[in-house]
Amino acid sequence: MDISIVIPLYNEEESLPPLVEWIEKIVAQCRYSYEIIMINDGSNDSSWQVIENLAAANSNIRGICFQRNYGKSAALHCGFEAAQGDVVITMDADLQDSPDEIPALYNMICNEGYDLVSGWKQKRYDNKLSKNLPSKIYNATARKISGIKLHDMNCGLKAYRREVVKSIEVYGEMHRYIPIIAKWAGFNAIGEKVVEHRMRQYGTSKFGLNRFIHGYLDLLTIMFISKFRKSPMHLFGAVGSLMVLIGLAAASWLGIYKIYCLSAKIPAILITDNPYFYISLAAMIIGTQLFLAGFLAELVSRNASERNHYLISKKI
Repeated sequence: MDISIVIPLYNEEESLPPLVEWIEKIVAQCRYSYEIIMINDGSNDSSWQVIENLAAANSNIRGICFQRNYGKSAALHCGFEAAQGDVVITMDADLQDSPDEIPALYNMICNEGYDLVSGWKQKRYDNKLSKNLPSKIYNATARKISGIKLHDMNCGLKAYRREVVKSIEVYGEMHRYIPIIAKWAGFNAIGEKVVEHRMRQYGTSKFGLNRFIHGYLDLLTIMFISKFRKSPMHLFGAVGSLMVLIGLAAASWLGIYKIYCLSAKIPAILITDNPYFYISLAAMIIGTQLFLAGFLAELVSRNASERNHYLISKKI
């Protein structure tokens, strides 16, 4: 099979029929063998009924329906597991991603040797204050940390070589940083293509202001995992040991200074009356806690078997 098109969605009943019609037109023109996998992320409208109707009319359409809303990362994870095409293309269901980009993305994967191609919505129709500015900040920071030169890391329109999606695991809200996860897995041929961004025709955006807080926290997670995902003790142990040494050095200095004052018969306050004693004591306690946290982190596996266990009520 040439292409698997993975479409995560939440309350997009109106946009699904025109989106599928548009995709079918493009793949027919290019004569691709294809499948469309729609993941209904716990929608509370009639999106699943629409998917069932579309699948009944076209055997190339498959659907997955979550029992409840798990989020985009969960939807992509299940879509990647189900995908069978040589090239996997993801796009949003709101018609803001153009299926006209499919042939060029497919060509970049198959003929230009890319493992992953991310769309870049160079010209956007979003509100500049609430979306564009935070997006630019996050993307600039992610570029600096990862070394991956992408302008729009969170663009929903992406193309992957099949081996990429079968080798990575998307969980939590890490769909924003899939290129970084792919790079961890050893896929370094990551490219970018300027794509069309269209005005939303139906419904409303599913992302509120809290996504910026989550995005920032996820970025911190990425920073940590990218360097210490296999050896957390290297971070916690090093910082903890440093703090213990600083505390010991400070306490030792207080003790030596006290002995010196006693031997020289110089008046000196009690060590326990000196605020630096409590600062050094706190540093040693915190350092010990950090060291133990690193030790425990080494014992706790990040790859828990339940991490990507989702309740799926229906499949086609």
